[in-house]
Amino acid sequence: MTESVWDYPRPPRLELSARHVRVALGETVIGDSTRAYRVLETSLPPSYYMPLEDVTPGVLEPAEGHQTVCEWKGRASYYDVVADGRRVERAAWTYPTPTPAFEPITGYVAFYPAKLDCSLDGEVAHAQEGGFYGGWITSDVTGPFKAT
Repeated sequence: MTESVWDYPRPPRLELSARHVRVALGETVIGDSTRAYRVLETSLPPSYYMPLEDVTPGVLEPAEGHQTVCEWKGRASYYDVVADGRRVERAAWTYPTPTPAFEPITGYVAFYPAKLDCSLDGEVAHAQEGGFYGGWITSDVTGPFKAT
């Protein structure tokens, strides 16, 4: 089934996803989960949030001094991903104290497919244009997509 991002709601909707979400850096698996949430927002491909328990210990380091604010989810904090002898700055983000509608993603982390190797049910996820949003574009999502 194909979804158009223009059918997604505004304000965004949070929903559980049973899909297999996998993130890697080189040969190192950063995270692997079938317990992710996805955020669906008009014009944006879905972003996926996996529980920190499904992230490989030691690969996330806080990106000091970098935060952003989402009008829907609240204040985001960022992580550098460190693995395979590399550091990828601000490759992941989290909402430590999200707004009430997004409380289920407390303790969850999302990853940028532009910076890491991300896949959904084994299909490579591609990044949307620009560097701000972290949506995952796969064959079952159609645009056009908002870019920054």
